[in-house]
Parts: sequence; C-alpha cells; structure tokens
Amino acid sequence: MSEKTILKLQLPTDPLWVKNVVESNIEELLTDHAYCEQKAATNAITLIIQNPNLSDLVQEMIALAQEEMDHFKRVHELLLQRGFILGKERRDNYVNELRKYMIVGGGREQQLIDRLLLSAMIEARSCERFKVLSENINDQELSVFYHELMISEATHYAMFIRLAKKYAVEVDVDARWNEFLAYEARVIQNYGKGETIHG
Repeated sequence: MSEKTILKLQLPTDPLWVKNVVESNIEELLTDHAYCEQKAATNAITLIIQNPNLSDLVQEMIALAQEEMDHFKRVHELLLQRGFILGKERRDNYVNELRKYMIVGGGREQQLIDRLLLSAMIEARSCERFKVLSENINDQELSVFYHELMISEATHYAMFIRLAKKYAVEVDVDARWNEFLAYEARVIQNYGKGETIHG
C-alpha cells in the first residue's frame, strides 16, 4: 500500500518512531490504542444521533460501532494478556487539532461532510500508523495484529469518503478533502514523538 496514492497523506511516519519510541513502552501504546477504538465507536454513534434520517448512514455506522468495539475488546485482551490494565483515557491532541479545521456553523450539509472527512482523516492516519507498526515492530503478535487492523482502517477511510460524496450536494468533497490533507500535513509535523497511535 502506498499512502501517497491510496490514502493521499502528504507526510509519512518515520519508521524510527517504532524503534525509538513505541517499543520501549508497549503498555502506553496499547492503552492509547484501546481508547482510539472506543472513541471511533463513539464517533459512529454520534453520527447516528445527529443524522437519524439518513438510513444508509445509520446502517453503516451501526456496523462500524460494533466493529470498533470489537477492536477495543481485542486490544484490551492484549493488555490483560501482557499483565497490564487499561488505565485512564489519554488525550488525543492530534485529533483535537484536526477538529479545529472543521467549519463551525454553516448548513447541516457542510457540518455532515466535515464530520465525515474528519473521520476519514483519522482512519487514514491510523491506517498508515498501523502499517508502519506492522512492518517495524519487534513483536510478532503485534505485527500480525496491526497488519489486520491496517486493512480494516483502510476500509473505514474509504467508507467515510464514499458517504461524504453520497450526501454532498453543494459541497465539493474532493476540494474540501484536499484542504484537509494540506492541514493534516502541517499538524502531523509536530507528532511522531510519543508512544501513542497519533503521538
């Protein structure tokens, strides 16, 4: 998978992030990852609550919430198997910075499209990070696990882009997505230093 062609991300993660940061604190990585999955499920539920009239979106978000909670369960099981506990929720500063780019106000369509594109962006970067983890981590179990989840995140990314294009009438989704990509490239420059999925 080439992030440049499929995910369109402009700045790749340095593989040294895995060797220099992640491998020294697997517990922190797994705890952060577990909460990322829980937040992804919460995001899907929020989209249902905000858009109950969009039946196709509701159906897809039901399936997504179930899948993300299954991932949460699997990451939690990995923590327990390794003698760790979940611990407190970690702030995701990367996601909080991305949220600042969403248009405040505007019509319902603009808000929905921005929410879907924000979700696509988070899935795309998570997919890219999982790929880097799967290829570089010195832990066979986690390498296989993150390869599997990389494929899952790519599917979620594509789904959010597809839904944005389905429900857009006035909004130019491709143009807005390119704006998001440029903004994300500036944001991600400050990350890649912490033992978290987006850190």
